[in-house]
Amino acid sequence: MAIDNAGTFSLGGDLTVHRLGFGAMRLCGDGIWGHPRDRDNPAKVLRRAVELGVNLIDTADAYGPEVNEYQIASALHPYLGLTIATKGGLARPGPNDWRRAAHPERLDRRINNSLRRLEVERIDLYQLHAPDPDIPLADSLGALARAREDGRIRHIGLSNVSVAELDEALEIVPIVSVQNRYNLGHRADEDVLARCEELGIAFIPWYPLAAGGLLEDGHDALRAIAEEHSATPSQVALAWLLQKSPVMLPIPGTSQVAHLEENLAAADLRLSPSNLASLEAMGTR
Repeated sequence: MAIDNAGTFSLGGDLTVHRLGFGAMRLCGDGIWGHPRDRDNPAKVLRRAVELGVNLIDTADAYGPEVNEYQIASALHPYLGLTIATKGGLARPGPNDWRRAAHPERLDRRINNSLRRLEVERIDLYQLHAPDPDIPLADSLGALARAREDGRIRHIGLSNVSVAELDEALEIVPIVSVQNRYNLGHRADEDVLARCEELGIAFIPWYPLAAGGLLEDGHDALRAIAEEHSATPSQVALAWLLQKSPVMLPIPGTSQVAHLEENLAAADLRLSPSNLASLEAMGTR
């Protein structure tokens, strides 16, 4: 399998996943809205990911909205050996429009709807997509905690949170993962990563490749390191994430099989100490 060298991580102590997963969001249509033009393509990408050893698939009810969960169920159910992680807490009025909506009653309904779309009785990892400034975090997490207690959720994760919000959440319910924006060029959440390392919580960086933005001006070091290893800049960026921290679980997403294969091959890339030092000097901290 292409991602054996990425190693594994135990989510919540009982879900062992390869550290290089797959984010399924980009299998939706433009603006992460509706279906793509080629409705057969998502299944090809998802099945190829599993063939190559991916066993962590990340999605959300907001992707599509709802479309992405249906795509995953259609292609991969009954999920033998797979961990399917989904999220709730955002509303989607239209393409590229994301609004926080984490009222407890709404979250409870969204959990039930995700169970139905994914065709499961329990969701392996359910993540609060983002804290809602209009709703106390304790209230939002209370809905997830109750779903965990009654068996609808196995483990709970957070997304788009600060250290203070993570610590607050831990006083309410066990947290096994944090999914925040993080990549070579955007490292504002180093403190969150450090807290996850301290606690042994998975850190799942979204936007791990910055959609190509890593190749903009000032990133000559990335190109040079890629040439040194006969690799692509994206592969170097993913290898850096994997070597950055043992709790890091990148989930690069794509709608193309060839790009998927390229991303997963990053697990075989080993960066030298000098490579890592050069890459550490990049980005915004």
